Amino acid sequence: MGSDGMAPHSEPSALYLNGAGWVALAMLVLIGLMLWKKVPAAIGKALDKKIAGIRKDLDEAAKLRAEAEALKAEYLKKSAEAAKEADDILARAATEAEAIVARAESDASALIERRRRMAEDKIGAAERGAIAEVRAEAARIAAQAAAAILTERNDAVADKALIDRTISGIGSARLN
Repeated sequence: MGSDGMAPHSEPSALYLNGAGWVALAMLVLIGLMLWKKVPAAIGKALDKKIAGIRKDLDEAAKLRAEAEALKAEYLKKSAEAAKEADDILARAATEAEAIVARAESDASALIERRRRMAEDKIGAAERGAIAEVRAEAARIAAQAAAAILTERNDAVADKALIDRTISGIGSARLN
């Protein structure tokens, strides 16, 4: 008996192995079975397969990344081309706008010049018409004045002498 008054504790054993021995024996049997069934090789194959799958995924990811970078480069190129094309369109539009403005200014100047000439022509025609009217009125007034003077100064005897002279002048003019 021990100092505490109890019988010494003995561990149960089977086939001369205690619990720790049995656990060790079970582990050796388990490891032996695993080696006999080629479990490490299967685990290695599974890991190799997993590694190959991961490599395949990495290769696919690298391929996709390369494709994405190529697409990005293509879209950047297209974007630059579109920006250049937009700049070209703006430049052409500005040039066309300048040409349209210049043509409009030229057309406006020509229209103003045509209208100025038309107005001058109308004014000239109105002046000529007014001058013609004044001359016609002056001629009518002069004719009335001449008729009035002739009627005042000439009587029937003077008219007969004037008519006779005119008739004799016509006759002598025929002979020549």
